[in-house]
Amino acid sequence: MRANSRVCRLAARIVCVIVGSVLVADTQTVVSWRARPRSFVALMGLYESNFIRLGWLAGNLGALAGRHASVVRGDCDLVLTVIERSPYTSTLNLTYLLPDGRGALRCPDMRVRIYHDAHLAEAQHCGGVHIRAASRPRRGHAERELDQRWARNMMLNKWLEYCVERGHRFSSGSER
Repeated sequence: MRANSRVCRLAARIVCVIVGSVLVADTQTVVSWRARPRSFVALMGLYESNFIRLGWLAGNLGALAGRHASVVRGDCDLVLTVIERSPYTSTLNLTYLLPDGRGALRCPDMRVRIYHDAHLAEAQHCGGVHIRAASRPRRGHAERELDQRWARNMMLNKWLEYCVERGHRFSSGSER
């Protein structure tokens, strides 16, 4: 019994030394993984944030199917329609229905691709709103594409946050 307690104390010291060394070494490491704004890494972080915010609205994104509406007093109706489902991805349309005298205008009207296994949500298209990416001189095709994706997904991110703040939620009973 006594030998066993010595082993435990020794093991505890070794663990403390290892953990302490890792913490010291970790604080002195140059941080290279942080994303520059508008970089590919930052865009993936934005997709992850979109997934989380969409989850605030709709709950389990893997279980979404059909058409859902969220009606909040003092705000436009928010409609989510699942367009396509596969085991690892879903494509949905998210739109506000704005009354315009002839019915309802859909604006913004966003197509969003959800990557269930990676927990990402990407705004692929935004109809009804012209989103102009920041223009920068001498940008190649890849950089312009990154800017456009950044602008679309930043808009989705802010819009999702706004919808949650307004009280919008989709539930299984909200299909129309």
